[in-house]
Amino acid sequence: MKLGKYAFGIISGLALSGLLATTALADTVRLKLAGTYPVNHFGHEIVENMIKEIEDADVGVKISYFPAAQLGSGEELIEDAVRGNIDLVQAFIYAQADPRLEIMNLPGLVTTFDDLKAVYGNPESKLNTILAGIMDDLGLVYLANTGEGLVGIVANEKPTDYAGFGDKGVNIRVWSSEVAKKTTESLGYRTTTMNWAEVLPALQSGVIDGAICCTPEWAYSTFAAAGVGKYFIPVNTAIEASSFYASGKSWEKLNQEQRDVIRAAAERAANVAINTAWERNQGFVEQLKEAGWEILEYSPEERAAMVAHIQENVWPELADVVGQDLIDELTAK
Repeated sequence: MKLGKYAFGIISGLALSGLLATTALADTVRLKLAGTYPVNHFGHEIVENMIKEIEDADVGVKISYFPAAQLGSGEELIEDAVRGNIDLVQAFIYAQADPRLEIMNLPGLVTTFDDLKAVYGNPESKLNTILAGIMDDLGLVYLANTGEGLVGIVANEKPTDYAGFGDKGVNIRVWSSEVAKKTTESLGYRTTTMNWAEVLPALQSGVIDGAICCTPEWAYSTFAAAGVGKYFIPVNTAIEASSFYASGKSWEKLNQEQRDVIRAAAERAANVAINTAWERNQGFVEQLKEAGWEILEYSPEERAAMVAHIQENVWPELADVVGQDLIDELTAK
């Protein structure tokens, strides 16, 4: 009799434990994170560490990570996140979803590492505040911004008078940004708008002569490593930016503790990326040279002239795209 009661107690305890475990499992939120970092890019490990931080916080969140644009390019991911098909995204925010997002492409806004940290790394900066508002209008939740460095051009053909403003004699890819297109064409390049996923095969096949797209690291890890490209031109007209954001539909399903953990982890990951990226750039310039690439440098005078040319010829046109109020807000001292 005593044995029966003992056995019954064990069975009851096991049943209760199983019930609690099943309940805890049922309460776990499983999120899908789509990213665009290649697995050999330093940002891939940063995202993996971010996921580990979120899961280790023990707030009932598990994340499946799909890097290297497995679920689509940045242009595609923002649309899927709006629909709620993807829960979390790490990617560049393209402006096809809202022309006001062109504010991310304002040329010449950032020219130094201190600028990069202040504008991109500070969650309360003017840029991040503006971006959060636009994303909210789209049904998205902005989490954090990374600035990996300044963007240059990779090319198979050497541009004519690369530091001047005349016709360069080459056709290069620009991303889906009217600002990027205007800026690049103002420097004398012919342009073709193309999704990121199409760039490498297009450059391999000669459909385009080059692409404005990349920090030295992206130029090396994506193009030089594939045996594509001969020249890198550090025009530095824009920031290689990557943002963390969430689908608003998915965000609504999370409790406040889960939201706080995800946001804090994303902000920390973004700051690690910013601090790491700047230190890495020069090393990848050297690796490009070792791979046989020619780096077409600007003198300080040539760069100052280029920035002045862009601000004089491109900035006035941006009001029609993003709104003069946003430009004034972003550039106000």
